Amino acid sequence: MTREALDTRLLAAHETGDRPSLVALYREAAETANADEARGFYLTHAYVFALESGHHMAPDLHAMLRAMGREE
Repeated sequence: MTREALDTRLLAAHETGDRPSLVALYREAAETANADEARGFYLTHAYVFALESGHHMAPDLHAMLRAMGREE
């Protein structure tokens, strides 16, 4: 999927409030990010939406952020 297509799907998920899709799409964006800062940004968003929705990926996303040193 191109970055443009991913951005379009992210916007659509935001418009509809589709939190499970936001978790998956932000995680996908993190996996394709070219820089650690971007990866951390996208993972943080995925994690927040996972927490808000009780998504089963929340612990995995938290572990990924911790591994990146994103938790103080």
